[in-house]
Amino acid sequence: MLDFAAIDFETANSERSSVCSVGVVIVRGGEIVDSFYSLIQPEPNYYNYWCSQVHGLCCDDTDDAPIFPEVWKQIEPMIEGLPLVAHNSPFDEGCLRAVFRTYQMDYPDYIFFDTLRASRRKLPHLDNHQLHTVAAALGFDLKHHHHALADAEACAWIAREIMD
Repeated sequence: MLDFAAIDFETANSERSSVCSVGVVIVRGGEIVDSFYSLIQPEPNYYNYWCSQVHGLCCDDTDDAPIFPEVWKQIEPMIEGLPLVAHNSPFDEGCLRAVFRTYQMDYPDYIFFDTLRASRRKLPHLDNHQLHTVAAALGFDLKHHHHALADAEACAWIAREIMD
């Protein structure tokens, strides 16, 4: 893949609409040309213990953050015409669809590709196919796993290495 946008969401609770941060990495011609990160005020606006344990975010971090439609206005022109790539894309696509529904926004049927599925096909010898494992196997040092931008960067690296 030469042109795509890698995307990663973190959620505040078990509701897919509760996106609390997003990272996007734009790849054109096989090169990273742009990136974007934002905290987002989740909807519903509460954090459960387990999600906070994973990504380290809590209400104090997002109480003054913009709501999703404001953030998406910045992302939408960046990703226009590009397929989206995520590691375990059903999760990220599910988040995107859920938050679009929550804010009654028209969902434009984004095309998603999944680096998790691709890594299972291309790297069957790995002990597991978690993002940090696959990234390390391909030479990417993922220092801040579960930070949305760091995870989107790792996903972009993986996609450039193993996706056709």
